[in-house]
Amino acid sequence: MNRYPLWKYLTVAVALVIGILYTLPNFFGESPAVQVAGAKSTVKVDNNVLNRVEDILKSGNITPTGAYFEQNGPVGTVRARFESTDVQLKAKDLIEKTLNPNPADPDYTVALNLLPASPNWLATLGANPMYLGLDLRGGVHFLLQVDMHGALTGRYDSLASDARNTLREAKIKVASVDRSDLSIVSSFDSSDDRSAAASELRRTMPDMVFTNSGENGGKYILTGKLTEAAVTQVQGNALKQNITTLHNRINELGVAEPIIQQQGADRIVVQLPGVQDVAKAKEILGRTATLEIRMVDDSPTAIAALNAGTVPFGLERYTDRDGRPLLLRRQVILTGENLQDAQPGRDQQTQQPSVNLTLDAKGSRIFRDVTRNNINKRMAIVLFEQGKGQVVTAPVIRSEIPGGQVQITGSMTAQEAADTSLLLRAGALAAPMEIIEERTIGPSLGADNIAKGFYSTLYGFIAIAVFIIVYYRLFGVFSTLGLAFNVLLLLAVLSMLQATLTLPGIAAIALTLGMAIDSNVLINERIREELRAGLPPQQAIHLGFERAWGTILDSNLTTLIVGLSLLAFGTGPVRGFAVVHCIGILTSMFSSIVGVRALVNLWYGSKRKLQTVSIGQIWKPKQD
Repeated sequence: MNRYPLWKYLTVAVALVIGILYTLPNFFGESPAVQVAGAKSTVKVDNNVLNRVEDILKSGNITPTGAYFEQNGPVGTVRARFESTDVQLKAKDLIEKTLNPNPADPDYTVALNLLPASPNWLATLGANPMYLGLDLRGGVHFLLQVDMHGALTGRYDSLASDARNTLREAKIKVASVDRSDLSIVSSFDSSDDRSAAASELRRTMPDMVFTNSGENGGKYILTGKLTEAAVTQVQGNALKQNITTLHNRINELGVAEPIIQQQGADRIVVQLPGVQDVAKAKEILGRTATLEIRMVDDSPTAIAALNAGTVPFGLERYTDRDGRPLLLRRQVILTGENLQDAQPGRDQQTQQPSVNLTLDAKGSRIFRDVTRNNINKRMAIVLFEQGKGQVVTAPVIRSEIPGGQVQITGSMTAQEAADTSLLLRAGALAAPMEIIEERTIGPSLGADNIAKGFYSTLYGFIAIAVFIIVYYRLFGVFSTLGLAFNVLLLLAVLSMLQATLTLPGIAAIALTLGMAIDSNVLINERIREELRAGLPPQQAIHLGFERAWGTILDSNLTTLIVGLSLLAFGTGPVRGFAVVHCIGILTSMFSSIVGVRALVNLWYGSKRKLQTVSIGQIWKPKQD
């Protein structure tokens, strides 16, 4: 009756082992480390950089306690841990001096950091500690407002240029095409021209709605506006591109786990745990980048001058992503303002990875003329950051390219094509932003928050354990062990998910303790009720667990609905609280129903002639 099959005991045992393994890393603290990241968008950090860093440390007789490469989306970082801060500082100086021979133009950002001090065998198993949020570790918090009006204005400027080009190619007479706030206003000398223009523009620009706006000064006016869906798409793309650009820029700060997320329709939250230099953070966030397309001079005279270390008049020397020098003409053919999109793809004929660019009307016209006049010559795409440019790619022009659809192919992998597309898309912010909120939290305050949160949870656990053991005796011990099992599982799941623990998260853990014991109270009282009715102990235990299950499910389900609502509609700290709260509900149900039942079955299940159970005082009503 009160015996589990072997697989249930094994399930509980496996859950216990996993809980211990994935909770352990959170108790080892942090060790000093050095982080290497790219200081430029065109510098790629990969496993080759990791091998280079290991060789540098080996040559300097510095032994790290661990070194590894980590890829976070498009951004790669190399991290090395050390025994003490003295070794950390020595390693940082050596790595920075070797990787950046020219301090005025560094290719890599070498930053001090703190990394988990858990053993490597735990990291091999994928057991890593939870990240600590801003309020627990200290750092800076920014709330950025994206200028959506500016994003739409830029889009309408591009559309106005497209409309002029379309009407010119269709040979429709037009007096003027201008952007007027968030609309395109075209004027014509006759209503027939306006009607013809409206038909042509509706055909070529399906994202816009064109309406006749009457007459003004003898001119027939046609007004065009983006559809609601198109406006939403423009704003969404601007927000996504700004977030991607911020990710690339914050990589330079050496932050291990920044939080960059959308808040509302036009705001971005940036949290940088561990960063105390607010001025440096502002400089990185506000950094500008521009994109230029220029022609490469591969003439014999230019190559001879390049080999001689000189730069002829009218040319400039740049380097590509592999460090090879190139001579580019000073004339700028196109800028990033003419680039609408860049996506990775494959050539339809050769199936080689490619980068597909989409230019606006002005850029398309210029690009068509340039490619027609420069077949078999190279054209360079240059990304400028902090006043310094680097060639992203320099393909050979094979034929005239009309229509604004540009395909770049060459000796690149699919990953390199995706990276190049990202660099071209995220070279600059899609819309202006301003900082509307700024907060700085010191590391000492974060440590104080951790201590207070830990001790409040610990004291709450002890108080619950003492009460439940005194009141329910041995069943109180089972309940306390189930409560500890619940906390262990909760921390393990949060660590497995690599969740960021914040102060509201600690509050949710403390709340979970109080709510988790409710299930055990329901079970214990139900067993008492069955014993009070005169049932044998074994049957009372069985019915107590069975009949309490429905009440436990209902109560936890309603609480879970509230938690999911907070998760769906809340933001920031509310979501952090909701995540821990929802996971805590699920782990508490497992620990109280399955875990505690397994302990009770192990203790009482094999006793056939059980007369009494240790569950405290069973109050019976007085008989009249």
